[in-house]
Amino acid sequence: MEKGYLSLVLHAHLPYVRHPEYKSFLEEDWLFEAITETYIPLIRVFQRLTDDGVDFRLTVSLSPPLVSMLQDPLLQERYVKHISGLVELTEKEIHRTRDEPRLRTLAEMYHGVFSECKRVFTEEYGLDLVSAFRAFRDAGKLDIMTCGATHGYLPLMQHLPASVRAQLSLAVGHHRITLGRDPEGIWLPECGYFPGVDAYLAEVGLRYTFVDSHGVLHSSPRPKYGTFAPIVTPSGVAVFARDLESSKQVWSAEEGYPGDQRYRDFYRDYAYELDYDYVKPYLGADGFRKMLGLKYWRITGRTDEKELYDPAEARALAVEHAANFVFNRERQIEFLNDALGRRPIVIAPYDAELFGHWWFEGPVWLEAVLRKIDEIRGPVRTATPADYLNAEGPFQTARPHHSSWGYKGYSEVWLNNSNDYVYRHLHRAARRMTELAKTHPDARGPRLRALNQAARELLLAQASDWAFIMKTGMMSEYAYKRTRDHISRFTKLYEWITSNGVDEKRLCEIEWRDRIFPEIDYRIYARDELPAQPAESREARA
Repeated sequence: MEKGYLSLVLHAHLPYVRHPEYKSFLEEDWLFEAITETYIPLIRVFQRLTDDGVDFRLTVSLSPPLVSMLQDPLLQERYVKHISGLVELTEKEIHRTRDEPRLRTLAEMYHGVFSECKRVFTEEYGLDLVSAFRAFRDAGKLDIMTCGATHGYLPLMQHLPASVRAQLSLAVGHHRITLGRDPEGIWLPECGYFPGVDAYLAEVGLRYTFVDSHGVLHSSPRPKYGTFAPIVTPSGVAVFARDLESSKQVWSAEEGYPGDQRYRDFYRDYAYELDYDYVKPYLGADGFRKMLGLKYWRITGRTDEKELYDPAEARALAVEHAANFVFNRERQIEFLNDALGRRPIVIAPYDAELFGHWWFEGPVWLEAVLRKIDEIRGPVRTATPADYLNAEGPFQTARPHHSSWGYKGYSEVWLNNSNDYVYRHLHRAARRMTELAKTHPDARGPRLRALNQAARELLLAQASDWAFIMKTGMMSEYAYKRTRDHISRFTKLYEWITSNGVDEKRLCEIEWRDRIFPEIDYRIYARDELPAQPAESREARA
């Protein structure tokens, strides 16, 4: 009989990047790389496990921007072109490396990977990978959560109730439309929690969410079971906390599995070393060199003299590391069961893109973990947070603490001297959006379209990704431009609406660029009151 539960949570999100005004656009590769290296490999893992009758439960969050991009015909068409180019390139690589057996083996491996991705994308799922995740949910293997509408960082919006409400209600509505049912849970963008956000979650029918460890450990009153059982807020929303031990084993490049020298090196791509004319047909319209996925070396160590990657050795290592992870979770859960006197839940959340994109062997590791747990049928059972809420209880009522999973645990990543100037513009636009919604409650025709587009521009400007990129300093010019462009478009729309003179030609062009949330209703911004706070505490809704 199991003594506790392991809840593996994969947060799948990318910022909304879609540029129909260009023949190709570098940042769209973020999506294409994630499809090839993470989403399709994960889908194949789920399919193999299902075909083999492996009992597993996993939680995945699909953010609305990611779902929107995965279902966008323009981006689907561009991905097919992208992956077809990589198939062609690896065919050339097989020929080029014909006299170098080890390199040829790697070229053949990549040709197989890219060909399979093209087949799965075009033939098996008809360009719609969202349908794959939905099918595994319907089969009882996945619990799919939502996220903020555009991954806006909610703690920096807490004085703007209409914006918080819009991020959450639009996310739930979009999930219902694209995935066929309401979500039970939400991954708060950047795991950003502020006291009172639980009332907004309850208002839109969400049952549970997550915070980083200190969000629960610093709750009031202090949690009786630490991070190994959820607490329930006064609004009735269950809050689960990340487990530091299981996270560190997988996250940390220094102490975790992905840093092993035998794994594939992410950062060295042969596209930067091959003859320019050879790779030029597979670069973007600007002709700049970029990663093409031809990574022939292993991590090796802190040296420029990298050794060739050995796929068989790396796969075997991933299986070994999976066994170690399962062993550690068994010992952890056995100890916690004895110490707490109840079945604990260990929450192990990761960015989905870690698996396959950053850590090439990550999908192999994940599959091996799930197979091992099913094979042993020991003290650990995989479960989703919803499973745990249904099976266990009662749960302590407490108020979580302000927190995020960013550097130092609070809001410093998204509010610092690299990005703080944007918030006066974002907040002014948010207040203006509420003004527009209140003063034009029954808009029709071009004004209605302009109001809905103004809401889209505000939402896209609020994405936490831009502030994060500004902080990292990588691709920061693009993040500055995206923030500036969306605020500029919002301001232009605001001026048209308030002056009763909508430029329909220009409006069509803006709608053509930023097409997210076709179902949006700007009136959501008219509600700028705080949600009702419960007078008495309640246990989590069953």
